[in-house]
Amino acid sequence: MSDGGNSSGLDQSEVSATRPKRIFLVVVDESEEMQHALRFACRRAKNTDGRVALLHVIEPSDFQHWMAVGDLMREEARTEAEQLLQKLAAGVNEMAGSMPVLYVREGDCRDELFKLLDEEPQVSILVLGAKTGSGGPGPLVAALTGKFLGKLRVPITLVPDNLDDETIDSIS
Repeated sequence: MSDGGNSSGLDQSEVSATRPKRIFLVVVDESEEMQHALRFACRRAKNTDGRVALLHVIEPSDFQHWMAVGDLMREEARTEAEQLLQKLAAGVNEMAGSMPVLYVREGDCRDELFKLLDEEPQVSILVLGAKTGSGGPGPLVAALTGKFLGKLRVPITLVPDNLDDETIDSIS
C-alpha cells in the first residue's frame, strides 16, 4: 500500500540532503550581459539550494612563435583570470550563500565549454547573458543556439541584458 509520498522511507529533508545540488554554470567574461547571467544564476542557486560554477576561458595568444613572450602573456592572462574569478566569487558567495566552483581553461571558449560539460556531469544548467542590441546575442550564444545546440547535454538559460536587477530578482 502506498502512503502517497516518498516510497523510499526518507523524509523530505533526507531526500534533499542526498540529492546532488544543481550547478548553474556561468561563462565569465568582461561583458555587461555576463553580470546579468551571474545575478540570475546566483538567485536561482540560492532559491533552489543549488550552487554556482564560473568558467573563464583564456584565449590563446598570437605570440606562439616567440615562446618566451607567449609564456609571459599566458602567465599574465592566467593571473588576471584568477583575480577576476576571485573577485566574482566573493559576490557569488554573498548573493548565493556559497562559494562557487571555479574553472580556468585555455583555448577556444566554445570548445573548452563542451570539454568541461563532458568532464563535469554535475553541471545541470548553463546560464548565459545575451545582448539584445543590433550586434546580436554574442558569438557564444549564437553558436550554442545555432549549429552547436545538438552538442549540449544541459539546458541553456539566456538572460537578456535589458533586464534590471529587480526584474531578475523577481523571476529567479
